[in-house]
Amino acid sequence: MNVIQFKPLLKPALWGSESWEVSGVEGSESSIDGVSLNHLVATQKEQLVGRANYARFGNEFPLLIKFIDAHEDLSIQVHPDDETARRQGHERGKTEMWYVVDTTPDAHIRAGLCRSITPEEYKAMVENHTICDALARYDAHQGDCFFLPAGRIHSIGAGCRLAEIQQTSDVTYRIYDFNRRDANGQLRELHTEQAAEAIDYHVEPDYRTLYTPVKNRRVELVRCPYFTTSVYDTDRPLTIDYSGLDSFVILIGLKGEGAITADGERHEFGASQTLLLPAHVREVRVEGTLHFLETYIEETV
Repeated sequence: MNVIQFKPLLKPALWGSESWEVSGVEGSESSIDGVSLNHLVATQKEQLVGRANYARFGNEFPLLIKFIDAHEDLSIQVHPDDETARRQGHERGKTEMWYVVDTTPDAHIRAGLCRSITPEEYKAMVENHTICDALARYDAHQGDCFFLPAGRIHSIGAGCRLAEIQQTSDVTYRIYDFNRRDANGQLRELHTEQAAEAIDYHVEPDYRTLYTPVKNRRVELVRCPYFTTSVYDTDRPLTIDYSGLDSFVILIGLKGEGAITADGERHEFGASQTLLLPAHVREVRVEGTLHFLETYIEETV
């Protein structure tokens, strides 16, 4: 099989909904024909994920791919890095990225600190409901990209629909939730102390990933030890050579419709579709008018 498409796992939430497109998270694994993704990894090994990835991650698929549809603001959150996560009793941390697919006119995103604060000031601002004053806020537009290394405070605002690429981890520390109550009328738990240890308190001038779109060419967005992600905007046939890549490839359809042919196997491809190409695939032909993301893990970054 040169092209794998899983049935999305739909997860309703207080603030909207998520569609988990590719997941090796225990208890929420993607599957095809009754076979789980991690079982596919265990049986196909480097043929599915690549030699270096199998040596590094074993039988657990290393990326989690989602579409997120926010009808209300998500909580203010942070994720620990691998070292902090292990120190706090988790297997690994979480670095992730967002690519905005669509928005309503007032949509926004919070990412990073806009001014320097100490851990003590952070705790006080959570307590007195002013933590948002320390966060950088951006109007959100289609095509915006945000890289969120572990430790960077962030929140998705109401009106954003986006694709999320992240480490296979479900470790999230909730910093602030706007005094929102769950279905049982209870305030949701905050993880103030764990988050204080996980936050990167460094301030940057701009947390957006700035790039120049180019038709019918790969445009790299993010390159880090956990994933390399690029965007394509095609209106003519395009051939992508993966012969030198030791990794699976995930294609995430954002807009448009067309088809891909992976080593001779043709598959329809378009908006809201996510396809997994095993590491043994060497060449992909893209046809149609398509806007999509490509992500994989390189042996060295």
